[in-house]
Amino acid sequence: MLTVSGINTFYGTSHILHDVSLQIGDGELIAVLGLNGAGKTTLLRSIMGVNPPRSGRIELLGTDITRMKSHDRNHLGISYVPQGRQIIPDLTVADNIRVALLGKGMNGSQVPGSVFEYFPALKDITERKGGVLSGGQQQQLAIARALVQKPKLLLLDEPTEGLQPSVVEEIQEIIKRIQAERTCSVLLIEQRLDFVGDITQRFAILDTGRIVRQGSISELTDEVIRTHLQV
Repeated sequence: MLTVSGINTFYGTSHILHDVSLQIGDGELIAVLGLNGAGKTTLLRSIMGVNPPRSGRIELLGTDITRMKSHDRNHLGISYVPQGRQIIPDLTVADNIRVALLGKGMNGSQVPGSVFEYFPALKDITERKGGVLSGGQQQQLAIARALVQKPKLLLLDEPTEGLQPSVVEEIQEIIKRIQAERTCSVLLIEQRLDFVGDITQRFAILDTGRIVRQGSISELTDEVIRTHLQV
């Protein structure tokens, strides 16, 4: 599905990602872990084209997308749910979803009924403005916007950040369904290790912009956590 080969990404003169390589298979769910400032968000932004790498190569289904614009990557099948959700606060729930459809060149005249199969909590608040929603409702809306674009690859940046445990469980089940029912690959940044252990197949750990450990989720042992993920 996705192959990232030796990418180097900068912010100005600051070298953030150093020769990062990563592969994601069809329908696979992978977590990227690391301490704050490790380069996790930069990796997703590089894949999405928000901060494209200066060198290296990114391929989606065999197509070189390294120099593509973000909207072209979106049209090829990558959808991105950024940290902080970034919904449009003055638009209603329904209009936030319609904008996502139009951005993909899809029919935005109405919200697809499938949205409410995954997000029943949104069904009764479609005319409520995004800015007045709770954190959990906003996160569900952010994922719904990405999902209606029918992505082949879904990038999620800390989807449980700031959410109460009951909402985290809801988000966890939604992500499981998306991956299982839509055969959608998911690349996930997450701090909650119990969450990661329950839904992912593999992990990669970033440390100061370098991948220092990769493996199956069963290899995310207490020793690995102490070595790479504890301050």
